[in-house]
Amino acid sequence: MSLLSLYSRFMSGRASVLRWVLYGAVAVTLAACGSTSGTKDGYYVVKRGDTLSKVARQHNQSLSSLMRMNNISNPNRITVGQRLRVQGGSAAPAAASSGPTGSAGSSTTLPPRNASTNSVAAPRNINLIWPAAGTSKRGVSAAHSQGVYISNTAGTPVKAAAAGKVIYSGDGLRGYGNLLIVNHANNFLTVYAHNRRLLVSEGATVSQGQTIAEMGNSGTSQVQLYFELRYNGKPVDALRYLPKK
Repeated sequence: MSLLSLYSRFMSGRASVLRWVLYGAVAVTLAACGSTSGTKDGYYVVKRGDTLSKVARQHNQSLSSLMRMNNISNPNRITVGQRLRVQGGSAAPAAASSGPTGSAGSSTTLPPRNASTNSVAAPRNINLIWPAAGTSKRGVSAAHSQGVYISNTAGTPVKAAAAGKVIYSGDGLRGYGNLLIVNHANNFLTVYAHNRRLLVSEGATVSQGQTIAEMGNSGTSQVQLYFELRYNGKPVDALRYLPKK
């Protein structure tokens, strides 16, 4: 599974969910934001440009709960016209849909490892701090070229780069180890992978600089933190937003 294929364990008590990143990273603000137009009788009809995380945010629920409610294991496969059961609906869960090849759908939270993830234009209205101390370098693979690897000793504190709400906390994404995804204001997400230990749970509100994990080597061969910034679910050059060292 890959990072744009996120979580692998929500179905049946957190079984398979998300082959990414992220698309997100993946994102949800649990505080209501955005319009819920298109919602009727507890269902939402997917429109062009929608992502699963955007729909979740609009309906004030977590991405994982939306996926569970609709038996969705691959959030990258929602399609225009698809009916999604949303929070507050009383109907039975909709059947999972993989969508026809080439149909317009979401671009979820985290991208497949082999996907090209060029940085997208994004506002500069988020102020980040470095999520960990250590030696940093830009990712070199296509899927990670906008992210940053930070190396240090096991147990080094991993801190929230900005205040926000934890929308994923777990180890269900193969290759990323113990993973956290935090949703921030203005449609930003941050991703923290390969941790030794996670110190916050899904749904927790975190402040900037709060220790949220310990650096480790879960899902990788060396002790390091993989950090990524996303805007509207798409990768942004994290080094442009982090303070100069």
